[in-house]
Amino acid sequence: MMGTVVAIYVSPAAKASMEPVPVAELETGRGIRGDRYYSQAGTFSEQARIRPDQEVTLIESEEIDDFNRTTGSTLGYGAPRRNVVTEGIRLNDLVGARFYVGEVMLEGIRLCEPCAHLASLVSQKVLPGLVHRAGLRARILSGGKIKLSDAVVSV
Repeated sequence: MMGTVVAIYVSPAAKASMEPVPVAELETGRGIRGDRYYSQAGTFSEQARIRPDQEVTLIESEEIDDFNRTTGSTLGYGAPRRNVVTEGIRLNDLVGARFYVGEVMLEGIRLCEPCAHLASLVSQKVLPGLVHRAGLRARILSGGKIKLSDAVVSV
């Protein structure tokens, strides 16, 4: 199973806009440099101290595109507030699996379901529209840099 990175986003603080970046540095046990969870400034940072599932989040571009088609929305790829946007790989299949994004090895922890906080920032439509389709939470097993067009490969 293989896909590609089509966008990378970070946000410096809770509720701050997601900012696209061409390259991101991922640190084992910490997250993405420059992101709110790396600096423990995210909405769910307190929970992240005891769970590794805030280190990096991913979402499929195809799911965002389909959500927009079916709801008449115009969400950009950063709107769902996930760090890495992929295409060509089914992220739900990576729960419990190890995979590479470029040179970085990740482990899928659990689905990244839409929540009331996301709905308050984006649209109430995300709650029913992205259930089981809103991406994946992952732990960083080996750090490094990822960039646009990097391969996403299951191990």
